[in-house]
Amino acid sequence: MENKKTSTFSNGLIWFGAGVSIAEIITGTYLAPLGFKTGIIAIILGHIIGCVMLFLAGLIGGQTGRSSMETAAISFGKKGSSFFAVMNVLQLVGWTGIMIYDASLSAETIFAAGAKLWALIIGGLIIVWILVGMKTLEKINVVAMLSLFVLTIVLCVQIMKNAGAAVIGASDAMTFGGAVELAVAMPLSWYPVISDYTRYAEKPFAATLVSTITYGLVSSWMFIIGMGAAIFTETSDVAQIMVKAGLGIAGLIIVVFSTVTTTFLDAFSAGVSSVSVYGKINEKHAAVVATVIGTVGACLINMDDITNFLYLIGSVFAPMIAVLIADYFILGHDSSSREFDTGRFVIWIIGFVAYRLLMQVNTPVGNTLPDMVFTMIIAVIYGKVTMRNEEKESCNN
Repeated sequence: MENKKTSTFSNGLIWFGAGVSIAEIITGTYLAPLGFKTGIIAIILGHIIGCVMLFLAGLIGGQTGRSSMETAAISFGKKGSSFFAVMNVLQLVGWTGIMIYDASLSAETIFAAGAKLWALIIGGLIIVWILVGMKTLEKINVVAMLSLFVLTIVLCVQIMKNAGAAVIGASDAMTFGGAVELAVAMPLSWYPVISDYTRYAEKPFAATLVSTITYGLVSSWMFIIGMGAAIFTETSDVAQIMVKAGLGIAGLIIVVFSTVTTTFLDAFSAGVSSVSVYGKINEKHAAVVATVIGTVGACLINMDDITNFLYLIGSVFAPMIAVLIADYFILGHDSSSREFDTGRFVIWIIGFVAYRLLMQVNTPVGNTLPDMVFTMIIAVIYGKVTMRNEEKESCNN
């Protein structure tokens, strides 16, 4: 992305594209066992939790002018930031592969040309998006986003119109807390990404707020489409849903361009995080490499079930962001000049373990919120104790 200041509208457009996603629709289908009304409540609650934290993460980048992984140095120091940058590159390459994989299968169902060929086409379009740049593509992106929005409305109407008499009822296959956590997981997966874009915002607060609200609303809409489709059409296959809805070419456009506009963000941020690991790397070149790796993975690896992947992302990045929020907004602490902050990294490990343990507990608000609150409390206590000790040492000297 060019080092130019971006408008609030431009940032909102980026995150509209992030929200219009096949991954969101697919994840929404997992919530069908809850029933429509309960499912909507879980989706809204999960997105509120996730997007509040997403806003705080993005605001840090907007106010400091740092990328997502550069902001991690505030809590964990330079080497700590590099560790999370490596973790972020891995998860973003994983997301790139998953998005291309899902889209290629859906595109193949709608228009048979070979799933691997579709993966190559979609990967190629993402590379074009990366090389040309969002600023240059802004006008094209406006048209693409408006078209996608109209098509998703058409998809929703067609699903309801073609709904059969048989409707899936609520069951015990999915708990309410589990559904909330899946809804939280989508905005959570963007925590280590959002500052890569808000750092360039002309108006950081407004741009971050518009970005998170836009993403939250659109992502919720995609979840509801997926869940509604699974309930009313009795299938969780997105492509089959579109075929049953009679969308044809329009459905193909939704699949391909929603994947390109969303996966561009993953691939580009993989490039940005690579720079945090090794400063001489070119962002765009690294993003292209990430796309190529993701495309190859989509051609060779089965990526049908992403729930464990989502939970892994949550366990790594939820406690990381919790420590960062505590340091930046509550303590005013900054370890950026230090090589490594051991104490805060230990707190992250505690938060990571706590998240994995919470996965065994069914809470009505999922795992992320309790884990982040728990981790933030430890971080604040630790921060205040260390600050007092430092003050005492300075007084004694």
